[in-house]
Parts: sequence; C-alpha cells; structure tokens
Amino acid sequence: MKRFIISFILIAALILEIVFIDDIKVSVSKLINNHPDIIIQPSNDYKKDYDFMYIKQVNNFIPYSIGDLKNIFYTIINNGWDDFTFYCPSEYETCIKDVQEFSNDDVLLTTINNYASPFNSFISIQTTFDDSGEVNIKINKLYDQEKINKINQEVDKIINENIKDTMTDKEKIKTIHDYIINKTEYDKERNEKGTSEYSSNTAYGPLFEGKAICSGYADVMALFLNKFGIKNYKIASKTHIWNAVLLDDQWLHLDLTWDDPVSNYGPILDYDFFLVKSQDLISDDEEINEYHRFNPLIYLEFN
Repeated sequence: MKRFIISFILIAALILEIVFIDDIKVSVSKLINNHPDIIIQPSNDYKKDYDFMYIKQVNNFIPYSIGDLKNIFYTIINNGWDDFTFYCPSEYETCIKDVQEFSNDDVLLTTINNYASPFNSFISIQTTFDDSGEVNIKINKLYDQEKINKINQEVDKIINENIKDTMTDKEKIKTIHDYIINKTEYDKERNEKGTSEYSSNTAYGPLFEGKAICSGYADVMALFLNKFGIKNYKIASKTHIWNAVLLDDQWLHLDLTWDDPVSNYGPILDYDFFLVKSQDLISDDEEINEYHRFNPLIYLEFN
C-alpha cells in the first residue's frame, strides 16, 4: 500500500511539474534575479504596430545589452505609457551604468522619440534607478490630452474636406503637403531667437496658428500619414527634421519645411523635396545639403 501511495505521489508531482513548468521557471528566475513581476499596461490609440530596422517593439523587458535597453525605451514611448518600471538582471553586470549613460544621451533619446507617433513623443524623460536593479521611467509628453483632442478634430475635418477615397496614397500626401504649406508660414522668430508666441514647434502651430518650424511641419505631416495608415517616421540631421515615408515599397524623403521657402512675396509652394530618394536631397546649395546630412547607421531604411 505504501509503495502505491509513493508511486501515486511521484506520478502526481511529475504531472504537476509538466503542467506548470513555465510558471516554475519564471518563479526560479525571479528568485535568482530578485525582481517582481513587470506590470504591462495597455497601449494607447497612437501606438505604431510595425517595427523599423533600427528599433523594434518588444515584449520582453529584461535587458541584457544596450540594444535591449534601446528597444525597451522605444516600446515604452511607442505604447504611450506615462511611466514604467523594469529590472536589470544580475547577469547584465553593467546594466545600471548603461541605463545611466543611455538616459543622459539626448541625441539617442530624441532619435528613438522620432520613430513614435508625435502624440506619444516626449518633451522630457526622467529615469531613476537603484542598486537593486530597479529602473523607473517617467515620460513627460509633448502633447496633452486637450491639444490631442483638438488636433485630431482638425485633422479629421481637413481629411473629410480634401481627401477622396479614390485618391492614391501619393495623391493624398500631395494634397496634405499643399494644404499645410499654403496655410503655414515659417516661424522666423523661433528660428532666430529660440522662442516664439506660437506653438510652431508642434502640430498645433501649422494647424491653428499658421506658423511652423521644421518640427511642427514634420509632426503635422506625420499625424496625417498615421491617419492614412502609411508607414513613416521622422528623420533628423543635427539641425533639421523631416518625414520618412514608405510608398510603393520604397522609403522616400518628404520635407515640407524646404518645400515652403521663406519669401517676402507671399506663399511659395515647391516640390524639390516631395517624396524624393536620398540622392535627390543633394542640392547646389551647400546650406541645404548640410541640413539634410543624416546618419545612415540609424536610418537604415535608406541604405
């Protein structure tokens, strides 16, 4: 009878181990790495559901390299989360040091920011961490909900009044390209002084105030591209920002700022930088060339 009971217990234990093996592995991992569950919140409506060559959305928030940290930060921003906590594993000995360097790299963080929807982009990121390996991320977003609602209403109104279902994607882009440029002037004051009475650095400026700098042009165009379901991101040089667009399986440049040159003779509408290849960014004007020199190791779609 004892042998039967022992055999039964062993068989039952084996069955339980097989059924719950994944949970056992997770529990052991938590015990070894000394960190609790990571809380995953739902993403908001502006999450991009596609990846890029430089950066990817991830489901695993345990980093083992700087590349993992880059993808984790992007996923936090892209999902529209206001805050997030993850944990460095003991195997990644330089994790906290890398997080500190990463969080102080404004160029890298801005680059990651440019791949997300403007509505999920940040104006600042606060990163805190401790010796236990806990890393806390706090996102201060560029657009508050009130402005998002107002901008969305205006974007939908413009689409309803100007876009037809029979249009090709290129025709839709051209229609919005022309609409924005014809309604917007470059904000020379912000460009020269760094400040302005207008919200020209965001999509609000061109939509409601008729003023924009390059970031405002790029943001508003990105919002329309997202509405059209066209893959895109913002591409940047050291001094300028514009849109990268996937059209007919080819990545192209779209720069509304340089298609809306400053003039004393009223609005001017150009197409020199309308859905062009990288070699077409090259100009006889060295100033324009300097503005468009981007890092091919980041914007890999253009290699």
